[in-house]
Amino acid sequence: MSWAALTSGGKDSILAVQRAIDAGMEVTHLVTVRPANVESFMFHTSNLDAVPVIARLSGMEYVEIPSGGSKEEEVIDLEEGLSSLSVEGIITGAIASRYQLERIRKVADHLSLAVHSPLWGEDPVALLREVSDRLHAILVVVAADGLTSRYLGRRIDRDLIGELQDLAVKRGIHISGEGGEYETLTLNAPFYCRPLTYRSSELISSMRRSELILRGFE
Repeated sequence: MSWAALTSGGKDSILAVQRAIDAGMEVTHLVTVRPANVESFMFHTSNLDAVPVIARLSGMEYVEIPSGGSKEEEVIDLEEGLSSLSVEGIITGAIASRYQLERIRKVADHLSLAVHSPLWGEDPVALLREVSDRLHAILVVVAADGLTSRYLGRRIDRDLIGELQDLAVKRGIHISGEGGEYETLTLNAPFYCRPLTYRSSELISSMRRSELILRGFE
């Protein structure tokens, strides 16, 4: 049975792929939805140019689905993009977002695809510790009170997890970033043939959001 994984290159979707591979599943495609709207309800937008390189490092086929990023319309875009793939199921990295998972399941039902969400409902702190132990994932977007630009580029490790736990208590953020508090990029995982690298970086900040834009992925 062949599977396509929905991924932005972030920690959750990459961990979901790793778990699927660990379970013996055949993951053949990495699928990225590229929204024109930076405030997409469903999909991340940061550093998506990394994903085709991740696919190459993983021996998987890369599929990009363009989307305007408008609410609900991006779900239609996802369905249209998946409809042409020769796979039998899709993998998601959803942890707690019912909004996301319910819409993916609806698309899958329409296309007669199975859905595999190996992280769903798990303890977010335990998941972050697994990310720390198995992946090299860094913060590339921060967009929550208490998460300043100084966090950009930091690897998710035990020290950062402790800081995120403190912020979750003091500021009410979701520790895994499920509410859009932060976004990540995974530079290495066991299923990569080597780490993902980049040539340059640029920090862009606004009142609501700071982003580390990486370029020259290899």
